Amino acid sequence: MFTIYVYVLDTLADWEPGYVTSELNSGRFFKKGAERVSLKTVSYSNEPITTMGRMTIVPDCLIEDIVVSEKSVLLLPGANTWSDPKHCAIIEKAGEFLSAGATVCAICGATAALANVGLLDKRPHTSNGPGFLEMFCPGYKGQDFYRDEPSVADNNLITAGSTGGLLWAKQIIEHLGVFEANTLGSWYAYFSTGKSEHFFALMQSLPSGKEN
Repeated sequence: MFTIYVYVLDTLADWEPGYVTSELNSGRFFKKGAERVSLKTVSYSNEPITTMGRMTIVPDCLIEDIVVSEKSVLLLPGANTWSDPKHCAIIEKAGEFLSAGATVCAICGATAALANVGLLDKRPHTSNGPGFLEMFCPGYKGQDFYRDEPSVADNNLITAGSTGGLLWAKQIIEHLGVFEANTLGSWYAYFSTGKSEHFFALMQSLPSGKEN
């Protein structure tokens, strides 16, 4: 079973993790026999957090409850509060994930939090455009590995800019292997274009009577 830990913090950018969390939690388009997924919200305390859209989230667990394994995935959404020192513990945990071969997925402001401690210095990555990481991370040294793309997957590190949430979701789902390739292709094509032929292709790609 995959365990997806979604870090929640005040001012979390609601829309950024929406595609990937809804698909991984619902499993509605999973292939037959796909590995099960457990999705948990995690934070530095048990206190509720308030998202940028004023939604309230009560964390399921604390950082110290995280189990790091190759089937663990850490999702780090964007927020305006990543510079607060209280989030240092989850960034330290992200380093543990990467070292252990577990997957870290960061988007928008969370990429700056990773860059600030050198985790992006030697791996292909992206963020909110050229110059963004230099602006917020004076010690950033990963310019040679920066890719000016909406989302970049480098094995167990998947990063995205604030407008790359859909591609980020696609790359995470692909990394986990829980969709058939044609299902994922149709899913991405439909949500990125809105064209009905992709919706019908998506529906036709699903196995009848699947049992996950």
